[in-house]
Amino acid sequence: MDTLRYLEELERRAELGGGEERLRKQHDAGKLTVRERIDLLFDPGSFQEVDKLVTHRCRDFDMDEQIVPGDGVVCGQGRVEGRPVYAFAQDFTVFGGSLSETNAAKIVKIMDLAMKMGAPVVGLNDSGGARIQEGVLSLGGYADIFLRNTLASGVVPQISAIMGPCAGGAVYSPAITDFNIMVEGTSYMFVTGPDVIRTVTHEEVTKEQLGGAMTHNATSGVAHFAVADDRECLRLIRELLGYLPGNNVDNPPRRETSDPPDREDEALDRLIPESPNQPYDMHDLIQSVFDDGGFLEVHRHYAKNIIVGFARLGGTTVGIVANQPAHLAGTLDIDASVKGARFVRFCDAFNIPLVTFEDVPGFLPGTRQEYGGIIRHGAKLLFAFAEATVPKLTVITRKAYGGAYCVMSSKHIRTDVNFAWPSAEIAVMGPEGAVNILYKREIDAAPDKAAARAKRVAEFKEKFANPYVAASRGFVDEVIRPRQTRAKLIAALGGLDGKRDRNPPKKHGNIPL
Repeated sequence: MDTLRYLEELERRAELGGGEERLRKQHDAGKLTVRERIDLLFDPGSFQEVDKLVTHRCRDFDMDEQIVPGDGVVCGQGRVEGRPVYAFAQDFTVFGGSLSETNAAKIVKIMDLAMKMGAPVVGLNDSGGARIQEGVLSLGGYADIFLRNTLASGVVPQISAIMGPCAGGAVYSPAITDFNIMVEGTSYMFVTGPDVIRTVTHEEVTKEQLGGAMTHNATSGVAHFAVADDRECLRLIRELLGYLPGNNVDNPPRRETSDPPDREDEALDRLIPESPNQPYDMHDLIQSVFDDGGFLEVHRHYAKNIIVGFARLGGTTVGIVANQPAHLAGTLDIDASVKGARFVRFCDAFNIPLVTFEDVPGFLPGTRQEYGGIIRHGAKLLFAFAEATVPKLTVITRKAYGGAYCVMSSKHIRTDVNFAWPSAEIAVMGPEGAVNILYKREIDAAPDKAAARAKRVAEFKEKFANPYVAASRGFVDEVIRPRQTRAKLIAALGGLDGKRDRNPPKKHGNIPL
């Protein structure tokens, strides 16, 4: 009986973490406690904890007098919408959530189990960093975790939620994972903090400015989502997991939908403006075409000239990549290329079909782009699309100019089905630029230069600013009415069910990083 009472006392202490006072401080800071987060993440009653009674082994700095069962991290397995998911959650109330040798061993164990079972891993990060009292043991623990992140990459989905501080070496685990979610106002990430920056570079910057949620969502691109609070963060993780397979062998989960597969939207026939230089919002097309208008946009605040995210088409999860004419005219720049390439590679790793909507006038010109390596970065997107073996569908809505036409999942890089709207313009460059090159001498010699240029522009548009030349060569499979887009995509996707394609045998390619 005494043994049972001792066990009950240990379990009670583990669940209290750093104690009631520190739990209150967690709430006062606008944050949920670690066990409240676990309860919201998993289906009720499904979470099974492991290593609940593990304690640290440090005996220096009076640490032997500060023993907390669990040692500041909760690890285990549960269900999200009935599907298995593994998770670790750092407890900021215990030593500031700092990483110890045993703390890291718990995380490594759960990641190894996830790999063996083929299930996603979710990390809820809320930690002050490495536990200083343990020195190199805590640093080694981080490296053990980084190795598992790397080995698991492309095998099981990995999601990181930054729900408090995440600094120094701790940031590299989330950086390797597939998706980062940050909570506005309570989370931050940086390699070196404001104090170090002030000392070394004399720059004045706050934690929020340096590594807050919007800094990493809109400026650095390190994070993929920004949410208002912990509850929204955990709801978003559940929603994201609903689109993803458990591993790289399974197919994504299917959802029944009442949205008719042959539904047409007449408004799409009017989506493209009369003027080729007038913008429109590609979100309108996405919301019209996919099941029930649902779309989970990824990297919404970063590189807005390209849109990426998840939706369902006839109940099947698909990844969407779309140029956005409403921002920078939909041109591809460095950030957009990297954003798109990373998303394409994730979808390809996890058997998620890709749907591309193309309206791209080319790559963004300028010395800043050229000096920044737009050639190398643009090649990343080309490499990703060309390497992908999942079903690939493309719809050209308007402009498809130059090298950007080739990059955006063209027929030439193994895209399975390519559609074009009648408004599509497939050419080396826009009519005005082409005429200025092809007919420069003629126009310069003409008495009425404006009339001569207008005549040649009209001729060029008639010959090239349409999809029919490409269709005659088989580069476009069909020219479709815009209102038919949903039905055509669903039919094409159904025809690709069970597609098997492969790349030449090799250890891995050398993407231009």
